[in-house]
Amino acid sequence: MKIAFTTSDRVHINAHFGWAKMIDVYEISDEGYHFVETLTFEGELKEDGNEDKITPKLDAIVDCTIVYVTAIGGSAAARLIKKGVTPVKARSEEEEINEVLNKLVKTLKGNPPPWLRKALQPKTKNFADEIEDEATV
Repeated sequence: MKIAFTTSDRVHINAHFGWAKMIDVYEISDEGYHFVETLTFEGELKEDGNEDKITPKLDAIVDCTIVYVTAIGGSAAARLIKKGVTPVKARSEEEEINEVLNKLVKTLKGNPPPWLRKALQPKTKNFADEIEDEATV
């Protein structure tokens, strides 16, 4: 599965989802993890009530299972969840990406907590999502 991290330095989970200029993506399993790519976003990303600025991020991480953030707005979180991506808040801006990845690998080897088991379930589209996708084509 793929895990995304909002970051400003590619070491720490230290960026707000809406303001993040970089999102690092990793592939992870119970055997380990590896870096996949850094997604970059341009433009004015500071808080301004403009919901359209998060659409490219939502589209870019739709194949991720989880996204770790320092903060996220309610509507962005709801839109992620609707797309089957679980937002998780980092403990602090000092939390390191590799620490979280190492903990996740250990957790996947053992008995994942209910929230992670739910996040790991295959994504399914409901009828309303399919209609919405057709309307945006």
